[in-house]
Amino acid sequence: MFTLPRLKDQEIPLDHPDSNNMFRPGADKPLLATPAAIELYSHEVILACWQLLRQKADEHGGLDYLQVFVDETKPENLWYMEDGPGGAITALLPSDY
Repeated sequence: MFTLPRLKDQEIPLDHPDSNNMFRPGADKPLLATPAAIELYSHEVILACWQLLRQKADEHGGLDYLQVFVDETKPENLWYMEDGPGGAITALLPSDY
């Protein structure tokens, strides 16, 4: 069993026009994770956090492109970034950026 990191509030309001990312992967937008993020957080935690993001995006009609999960027991936060068209949804560490 694992403990899910805490999702921080995003920097822009949920009703801001830029809060429009749904974090839904597809053929033209893969879900990726950096090796460092997988090593620090695990596949299971990365997928569970991503599912939480999808649920929150559905509830609010979208989120900011950058979402941050915090685990006080880890040296780095877990970031999720959704790129624009032709991009990807990526789980990464700040040091990967």
